[in-house]
This record gives sequence, structure tokens and C-alpha cells, in this order.
Amino acid sequence: MGAGGRMAVRPTQKKSELDILKRVPYSKPPFTLGQVKKAIPPHCFQRSVLRSFSYVVYDLTIAFLLYYVATNYFHLLPRSLSYVAWPIYWAIQGCILTGVWVIAHECGHHAFSDYQWLDDTVGLVLHSCLLVPYFSWKYSHRRHHSNTGSLDRDEVFVPKLKSSIKWYSKYLNNPLGRALTLTIQLTLGWPLYLAFNVSGRPYDRFACHFDPYGPIYSDRERLQILISDAGIFAVLFGLYRLAAAKGLAWVFCVYGGPLLVVNGFLVLITYLQHTHPSLPHYDSSEWDWLRGALATVDRDYGILNKVFHNITDTHVAHHLVSTMPHYHAMEATKAIKPILGDYYQFDGTPVFKAMWREAKECIYVEPDEVDQDKGIFWYTK
Repeated sequence: MGAGGRMAVRPTQKKSELDILKRVPYSKPPFTLGQVKKAIPPHCFQRSVLRSFSYVVYDLTIAFLLYYVATNYFHLLPRSLSYVAWPIYWAIQGCILTGVWVIAHECGHHAFSDYQWLDDTVGLVLHSCLLVPYFSWKYSHRRHHSNTGSLDRDEVFVPKLKSSIKWYSKYLNNPLGRALTLTIQLTLGWPLYLAFNVSGRPYDRFACHFDPYGPIYSDRERLQILISDAGIFAVLFGLYRLAAAKGLAWVFCVYGGPLLVVNGFLVLITYLQHTHPSLPHYDSSEWDWLRGALATVDRDYGILNKVFHNITDTHVAHHLVSTMPHYHAMEATKAIKPILGDYYQFDGTPVFKAMWREAKECIYVEPDEVDQDKGIFWYTK
């Protein structure tokens, strides 16, 4: 529903592993943001309330059908088969709800409709149901978009300098250590970021997405942070009542399992969008907005690209024009690739293989020893 005409964007020819890992240009681009926008067909900037809502209805309908099947038929299965059925439900439902998460993320960018109040209402409801503080994350994420690629001001997945690597890191840079690190990152990374700013930009005092008086937010944003908190508390209270009526195990099976999948995919998608051996990072002496926005990579998640509303394989275009609806992002990506040239990065490496490679290769950043531009940093290990 509402997805007609969306075609997958793929490179014209398959890149070799060496081409994929080749560093992208880091000099000031020979094009401007205005030229990039001009290459995008004008209709791609148009937001349709009906079309945007069609994706909400589509995703929630599938989610309800999955819930209906699980709660009405799984108990009829032999006990041994139910142990298989529930994890399958968690995986599929988690993927669908990740799509819902993406739509709420789009609301935060004012890409859902022409009405800010409508975007914020839909985003608040959808994100709260997934235990995401909508306004809190909207504002920190907006700062991420304003400072992408900056070692000093980016908000999340800010790479570490070699000098700041912890003493125990050398003991984790092995297969067992990487497996442990990735497991913690995918299961606990999102709530740890929201609650304790883990992997986020360092502040001079404790930073938390639930604290309206924390250093992340300005005075004019504090009331909306409280509204976000209220949304989270309302959903938590609803879950408490459900657990009291149905049991904690029922709530976990129906809601908790899929939510773990959503959180895992959210971390994985964001991690792989901004972590790649070919991408530069900049300190304040070199950073500018356009080069920072280009320091990201599109990935291929196969059939999940569509389930995730193409947030995975159109991320470069999203960073250049974040108010553009997701259902135009594929067409926009195809239009801007000739303009971006070598500044556009696509990596079709299978996702879990890429995750393992990046966890192995992208440990810290440092300037190139032979490079005269000391404000440009690259991943190494």
C-alpha cells in the first residue's frame, strides 16, 4: 500500500571488496547542496498525508495480524513447536515494528506531512508505544544531523581517538570479545544510550534523554521532554496493567520479544550507516556540514529494505534532505548519484558480514600519518 513505483537502487556494477573499502574523497565537494537538491525531481519533496498514513495503516495491520495469530493459535501447538513459533514471531513482528519506528522517525524530521502538529502527534504516539521518548530523541537526533561526521559535536556513534581507547579494549579485539561486544550493543545499546548516553557525545555532566534539565536540551525544549516522559510512563503503566492481568511472560512473548528485535535493528542500522573504513571524520578545523552529511553509507538489507521503508539504502539522501518522505527517497537517491560521484558510498556486503568486519576494523580513528590534513580522521584498528 502506498509503495507503488519504488525501485531498489543498486550500483551499476558490482564493486570489489577493495573498491568498497577505498576511502571516499574528503576534499570540499565540487558541488553545493543547492545543486544536489536541484537534481532531485520537485515532486520528491512533496509530503502526502494520505500516502504517509497508508504506511502506518499497512504496518499496523500486519502487526495486528501477527499478534492475532500468535495469541489465538500458538497455544494450540505442541509445546516443542511453540518454542520455535514464538522466536519466529518475535523476529517478524520486530521487523514490522522497526518499520513503524522508522515512520515515527520520519515524523521527527517533519517528513510525514506538511503539518508539524500532526507529525508530532503521530510520532509521539508511535514512538511512545515502542518506549522511545519522541521529543527527546527528536532533538538529539536533529543535532546529529546538524553535526554528522564531527568528532567534537556529533551526537551518536562518535568514534574514539586512539588516545581515549580503554585499557581493556585490546582484550576484546578478538572473535570472542567482538561477539560479546556486539551482543551487548544490540541488546542493551539503545536503552543505555537513552538512559546514560552510552556511545553518545560526551558532555560536561550526566546526560540522559529522560532528563528535561540535562545538558542535551535547551530551555525551550524542556516542556516537550516532559511530554515525552509522560508518553513513556503511560505505556509502561499500560504494560504493568497487562502484566497484572495476563502475566509477565505473556507481555514478554507478545511485546518484549519483538521490542528487543526493534532495538537491535535500530542500533545495527545506525551503526552500519555511520561506521565504515572508507568514511572520514573531521575535527573542528576541517568539518563542514556538507562533507559531514556525505560521511555516511547506504547498505543493502535485501527484502528488509522495503520493510524498513528504505532507511537502510537511502541514508545518504536522507542526510542531505531529511524532510523528504521515505517513499520518494529511492528516486531521489538515483537522481543525486551522478552529482555525488565518488562522494556517494554504497556497500552491498551482507549485513552480518559487514557488522563483523566493522567491529573488527573500526576500533578507533586517527589522522593519516602521510596526510597533511591533520583534522581528517580515519578508522583503524
